[in-house]
Amino acid sequence: MTTVAVQEKIPCLDLKGQHQQIKAEVFEAFEKVYESTAFSGGPFVEEFEKNFSAFCQTKFAVGVNNGTSALHLAMLALGIGAGDEVIVPANTFIATAWGVTYTGATPVFVDCTPDTWEIDAAKIEEQITSRTKAIVGVHLYGQPFDVEALQGICNKYGLYLLEDAAQAQGAKYKDIPVGGFGEMACFSFYPGKNLGACGEAGCITTNNEAYYKHLLSLRNHGASVRYYHDEIGYNMRMGGLEGASLNVKLKYLPDWNNRRREIAKCYQQEITNPYIQMQAQPEWAESVYHLFVVTTENRDGLLSYLNEHNIIPGLHYPVPCHLQKAYAHLGYSEGAFPNAEYLASHCLSLPMYAELTDEEVRYVIEVVNAYSNA
Repeated sequence: MTTVAVQEKIPCLDLKGQHQQIKAEVFEAFEKVYESTAFSGGPFVEEFEKNFSAFCQTKFAVGVNNGTSALHLAMLALGIGAGDEVIVPANTFIATAWGVTYTGATPVFVDCTPDTWEIDAAKIEEQITSRTKAIVGVHLYGQPFDVEALQGICNKYGLYLLEDAAQAQGAKYKDIPVGGFGEMACFSFYPGKNLGACGEAGCITTNNEAYYKHLLSLRNHGASVRYYHDEIGYNMRMGGLEGASLNVKLKYLPDWNNRRREIAKCYQQEITNPYIQMQAQPEWAESVYHLFVVTTENRDGLLSYLNEHNIIPGLHYPVPCHLQKAYAHLGYSEGAFPNAEYLASHCLSLPMYAELTDEEVRYVIEVVNAYSNA
């Protein structure tokens, strides 16, 4: 069927090649952490915070233990709590909604557009009430949402804008890096992200010094001075080993992102199968392609077909947030957000990581083009 021969299975994500490439450098950084015993917070985390804020072109960055904690603490820093509502896309990883729920507030879901799969700005205003305090925009799959559209709504109603940039390290909106558009932006450095720690880690970026100082306290048991706790706080510091690994990887991230863009361009230009649809790419969005998601009418058929040909796709995400059992109490039912529901039941993620070879990319393209929905 194909003119390209691939000997081994091609997974949706494979981190081994990346880690082998930088193993010596990462282990050298780990040795420095061990020598200084700076395992929780400390100079290696502070160095990464400085470097990452520069990378995002923001004034401040606060390293935390994971991206979910970043979302939680950002909500707390905004003063959001019980009785408040926060607008969240129905089509996102569940952690976006967790950040709201952990404060006692209520996530109010909004459908995505049928083409970009990002939150539909035209459907936000009908969900705004007197209890609405913020809107969370998600840079989904590494592609920025329409920042100006959401910021315009926030300005109109006096709401906060929060960026969920968990998948978008290095993405740009109108040539400006994401991370500084909203009050704060929340990043995940889960190992599988474009910039992934050797362990769990996350970060919050902001240009607001008051938020920055509050976040430093919140992540450290509510203390600015050791043993003096000014508020209810959390143990959510980033570890030194994680900070050290991120500092090494950050230097390589632009090249890794560029390679992802090359692969995505090949997929976009050379996959011509009419049964396959791809995420629409607005001209103002420069994606980093954390995921390369496609849809097809017979998702299970395509899934089986790809596996038969040694291509192992991913599923991101098979159940939209509003239909998760954890949020059954909110009263949403099937049909509430048809675009998000369609995407959830028809999407697959093709292999996407910087270490994919040209041969592997060509093989994926040939296999996908040969797929028939019959």
